[in-house]
Amino acid sequence: MPLPVSRFLLSMLLLVASVGGQSCRRMVPADYEPPADRIGWVVDEMNELMMHDVTNPPLAARFFAYALLAGNEVLAQTDSTCPALAGQLHVPLTVPRPATPGYSPRVAALLAMLQTAGKLQPSGSELKAREQELLDDCRHRGMPAEVLAASQQVAQQVAQAVLAYAKQDGYYRISDRPRYSPTEGTGYWYPTPPGYFAAVEPYFSTIRPFFLDSAGQYAPAPPLAFAPTKGSGFYQLMDSVRQVGNTLTTEQRQIASFWDCNPFAMQDQGHLQVGLKKMSPGAHWMKIAGTACRQSRVSFGRAMQVHTVLALTLTDAFICCWKEKYRSNRIRPETAIRRYLDPQWKPMLQTPPFPEYLSGHSVISTAAAGVLSHYFGPAYAYTDDTEKEFGLKPRRFTSFQQAAAEAAVSRLYGGIHFPDAVRQGQLQGHKVGQLVVRRLTHSATGEYAQSYQPTAVFPLTRLPKRNP
Repeated sequence: MPLPVSRFLLSMLLLVASVGGQSCRRMVPADYEPPADRIGWVVDEMNELMMHDVTNPPLAARFFAYALLAGNEVLAQTDSTCPALAGQLHVPLTVPRPATPGYSPRVAALLAMLQTAGKLQPSGSELKAREQELLDDCRHRGMPAEVLAASQQVAQQVAQAVLAYAKQDGYYRISDRPRYSPTEGTGYWYPTPPGYFAAVEPYFSTIRPFFLDSAGQYAPAPPLAFAPTKGSGFYQLMDSVRQVGNTLTTEQRQIASFWDCNPFAMQDQGHLQVGLKKMSPGAHWMKIAGTACRQSRVSFGRAMQVHTVLALTLTDAFICCWKEKYRSNRIRPETAIRRYLDPQWKPMLQTPPFPEYLSGHSVISTAAAGVLSHYFGPAYAYTDDTEKEFGLKPRRFTSFQQAAAEAAVSRLYGGIHFPDAVRQGQLQGHKVGQLVVRRLTHSATGEYAQSYQPTAVFPLTRLPKRNP
């Protein structure tokens, strides 16, 4: 017997409602998880605050390291593509197991990054808005409120453990040390124009490293002895920097500008000097890591691991580089050339406020290239557009090593480093990168250690002979 019309229509309406409801649930799935590029988003937000706060390069790397470490250790508890690093550190980190069930590992990892950075960075309270933005986005995409609440609890537990670990690295005890004063005498570093800033982080090498045994583990060869007399090795170094600076090509100027990464750069505006708000060298390499992760479409866990290992490596590279900078306390080219060769000479780039030897960019770039080559291969081609926001054209590289070599030679083009500081910086950075990869692969003589070598921007045979 056929159904009455009213009952038939009611049945059809219920069927449509049921199908429509299922369709809506598929459009906004309850199992939504943030994509891998959200990690780069947190890095970008941290970097914006660093530029606002004029965070110095070593300290910027330290901020990245602890924030990424928090995210990595949250994710490592459930994601096999993101192994834990806490036990591989020189001083192991104890991470609590999540006591709250039903959380999102990815959301918790991102929140742990933001919460850790929020406590470390001077303007970190502004990251609270980014936390809320992340939570609102996840809620809008269908993630249940109870999952978000559980994720917040897990993030807070791990962030607190990492912050306690950071508090013990010795950085906060630096303020108890005597105020640094430039060493008196010829041949030593002295503040440079236009800002004449005081020395940056003279005691950074005293903080606890992540992978290194100590800041002096890879001490470089000492710099050429200071001797400004004509014909000496040091005189040749001064003259080489002066000649390069006076004959720069358009390409060399572009390279110097692209890798400037000087948070302390100033610009004259009438009677005022205004900061240019540039990113740090470490932030530049963190963004390169993000570019590679997006280009290779790596998983969330893999992207977290790459960013974390890179941030830890950058910090260790700064620690050992800063050890030598304030040990040798060498004069900058700008000061030496004006004093002994040409009183009117000016470098293309503004000289950063710390001693010359070693070149920090050479150290950290070579170390970073080693780590990224480990993850993506020794011939990984990519386009670096990280400096577009500063009006600079993207640059194409055939490998991370090529990019690191260009970053190193940019310091000579910019007139802020002598050739031996660049070359020895590359060698130290190479050793730091090797150490990190050996730690990760649990091999003292792995394939990476045998095959990877930094590009020789300045072969040692071209450098002036050392004075006896």
